[in-house]
Amino acid sequence: MAKKVAQYPLEKNGLASLDQKLSLAKRCGHEGVVAGAKAAVLATIASAIPTLASVRMFPWARANLNPTAQALIISTVAGSAYFIVADKTVLATARRNSFKDCTNIQA
Repeated sequence: MAKKVAQYPLEKNGLASLDQKLSLAKRCGHEGVVAGAKAAVLATIASAIPTLASVRMFPWARANLNPTAQALIISTVAGSAYFIVADKTVLATARRNSFKDCTNIQA
């Protein structure tokens, strides 16, 4: 009752195919990290300027937004931008790579 080695998907595709998939996944993740970092930097600048300006100009903001609250506002916006953009980039790259090998796509 010996099974053929070719029945297993890993052996059928070969280890070279597995290495290609791993390198593709690493590249996909790296693209997400880079895009997320760029978005986080832009979001930090875009949120820091109005937050710091409002603390200087508006009496309510001066009284209620201490430095901890200001940092929390800015870091929340930056973190949200990072994760949203990184997730969208990884998904878009994975979707693009998944259709790269398909030749029988019916419209």
